[in-house]
Amino acid sequence: MSKIIPWLFFGFVCLSFGGKPEQKGVEITKPNVLFIAVDDLNDWLGCMDGHPNAITPNMDKLASQGVLFTNTHCQAPLCGPSRASIMTGLRPSSTGIYGMIADDEIKSDNKATADIQFLPEYFKNQGYYTMGIGKLFHNHAPDGLFDESGGRSKGFGPKPESRFIWDGYGTSDREKYGRTSTDWGAFPAYDSLMPDDHSADWVIERLNRKYNEPFFMGVGFLRPHVPLYVPQKWFDMHPLEGIELPPYKADDLNDVPPVALKINDLPMMPSTDWAIESGEWPKIVQAYLACVSFVDYEVGRVLDALENSEYADNTVIVLWSDHGYRMGEKGTFAKHALWEPATNAPLIFAGAGVPKGKKIHEPTEMLSIYPTLLELCGLPQYDRNEGRSLVGLMKSNADESDYVAITTYGMNNHAVRTNDFRYIQYEDGLGELYDENADLEEYENLFDDPDYKDVIQDSKALLPVVNKKWNEHSQYTFQPYFVEQKARTSKE
Repeated sequence: MSKIIPWLFFGFVCLSFGGKPEQKGVEITKPNVLFIAVDDLNDWLGCMDGHPNAITPNMDKLASQGVLFTNTHCQAPLCGPSRASIMTGLRPSSTGIYGMIADDEIKSDNKATADIQFLPEYFKNQGYYTMGIGKLFHNHAPDGLFDESGGRSKGFGPKPESRFIWDGYGTSDREKYGRTSTDWGAFPAYDSLMPDDHSADWVIERLNRKYNEPFFMGVGFLRPHVPLYVPQKWFDMHPLEGIELPPYKADDLNDVPPVALKINDLPMMPSTDWAIESGEWPKIVQAYLACVSFVDYEVGRVLDALENSEYADNTVIVLWSDHGYRMGEKGTFAKHALWEPATNAPLIFAGAGVPKGKKIHEPTEMLSIYPTLLELCGLPQYDRNEGRSLVGLMKSNADESDYVAITTYGMNNHAVRTNDFRYIQYEDGLGELYDENADLEEYENLFDDPDYKDVIQDSKALLPVVNKKWNEHSQYTFQPYFVEQKARTSKE
């Protein structure tokens, strides 16, 4: 025992000081990074005016202290490829990662990613001490990526012994479709039983340590990803009698092409018509709002800890989500689409070197997180990044009409979002066009209107030139279209 005690003490000292013991006289000049990911968060924040019932004081406060990008879009409306894009700095069309992929396989058998430096890895190679907990990549992170990893609680629990409302299958053929975790209701009894609460605790404890190097701290919160379970008190904040429902048009999809309908074929999810007939729609909306308010609270705990720490004035904060989420728009409750509610998500930068109290409405991309963080931290730009740094846009008051956002869902299915239009082109060449100024709900498809021929041609010119085949390690077996597309295009 006498031989073990000194090593235990040494390990305790190293852990207490963030890996390397603090040295007197060490001056940290580069800003730290607090990297906050929130799963499946759409624009239902108070600061984004996405829903009148939204209660999100902490994210609203963060937006008021920095720059809020209201028109940011994911590079894929699905967790796995969206997060792989953010972390590699590459578009799905450049990597062939169109579906889910294990964190440790992103660099496997893929020329585009084989020698890529992941975003946290780049910071590590620049002398940062890197830490991460929760859902940052699709699962957590590749093995060994962080100097210190808190891991992730498995799945999206905790869960009750049996589901409250939705069985996860709906009307689907169970041999062809996956089972969704979708369900809603008040559970568990206490915040302390939620994995997100544990993640916040982990980060808070580390914000009270001392470090020799600048740090990169990543935290990935799970809610409001389904199941929409949080304790009752968060539901109480959103009384059912006051819930407002999103816009819905029963014949909305009559003018969209066949591939759009195949992609939107999600019988395992509740349909909007079912939600109306059963009376569950307000309850689903209430549950989502409750989950958003809960995760806002957890974000606030982390931000308060940073504000009360010695790192408050020398930390860059970024808060983002991997995609939006439809709450009845376009006929279902899901992400899984190239329409606005599925692609638009919050992006906020704040802290060291970031202007305060600014809202930017130009279309931007989550792909820009990587190069923007590098520029804000004074690090060399990474020449492999396909995204565009937003620092110039943050600090300029000029109209930047050349900014566009591109979202990809499966091979050769793309959406191009400009200031005025959303153009969607599917693999067969058919598509959709919406006037985002006159038709916010994207009800009227203008694709066949000759008056918009030039708009369509201009939009086509913005589509990705490279469209790699599906990477062998990436797949999406949740519904038949993507299984068939990967099999078909892999043979071509």
